[in-house]
Amino acid sequence: MNRRTFIRSTAAAGLGGLALLGSGCAGEGGSAPSPDEPGAATNGHALARIGVQLYTVRSILENDFVGGIEKVAAAGYDEVEFAGYFDHSPADVKALLDRLGLAAPSAHVGLDALKDDLDAVVEAARVIGHQFVVCPWLAPNQRRTLDDYRGHAAFFNEAGKRFKDEGIQFAYHNHDFEFEPIDGRMPYDLLLAETDADLVKMELDLYWITYAGQDPLAYFAKHPGRFPLCHVKDMAADRTMTPAGQGTIDFAAVFAKSDEAGLQHYFVEHDNAEDPIQSITTSYTYLRALRF
Repeated sequence: MNRRTFIRSTAAAGLGGLALLGSGCAGEGGSAPSPDEPGAATNGHALARIGVQLYTVRSILENDFVGGIEKVAAAGYDEVEFAGYFDHSPADVKALLDRLGLAAPSAHVGLDALKDDLDAVVEAARVIGHQFVVCPWLAPNQRRTLDDYRGHAAFFNEAGKRFKDEGIQFAYHNHDFEFEPIDGRMPYDLLLAETDADLVKMELDLYWITYAGQDPLAYFAKHPGRFPLCHVKDMAADRTMTPAGQGTIDFAAVFAKSDEAGLQHYFVEHDNAEDPIQSITTSYTYLRALRF
């Protein structure tokens, strides 16, 4: 099942971190890694809370939702980001999270669900405790022209205002296609320019922006405070996805700019992991030891 089909089906069914102490990571008071651990020779900042985007383990959740969430908690994660609730009510989801000591600060909700039943999205977010609702994807027929993106920007502003009134922050998650110029303009830059910076934030996917040949640090500098969320997945030398710490992305350099970016929550993700639990465990082990 591809992401587009998954988001559409699970959003419809479901609706029927990290932090620097104070701003995204823990300071030097945490235990330091041993010299052979990743990130040992750094400034001593550590990720205080580590999250995972549950799309990574969707094949498990489809068959055993409760057991899958339990496995995520057992892997050490503090936070989860949903991409559908798999026919479970928001109240049941909230009860499960409370039992496992997990927080769910964010959820992905497809564009169609946002447009068709925003009231249900808001209610689910309120019950479960989402602080962010993120539009995760634009289908190919929704992104052919700059005018398409202008229309999305206008809708994002409207949705962002509704969410803001409910105490929830709206955001948009990128892939690589937003960095492919149309008529000489990069769509991602258009979205940043034509959405209200207070109403529409960005969840920066660190793999996809790197895959597209762009520099996340340049975006942090140009749009400070606009990126409260990010996806943490690495890029191997052959440009395929790999667990965090197994590839070429310098996460320490990115995380060191957390204050500038406004980063509050970092979610591990792997779109097509062969062994999802092993993948998220590898990423967790790396990130727990990382210092920057």
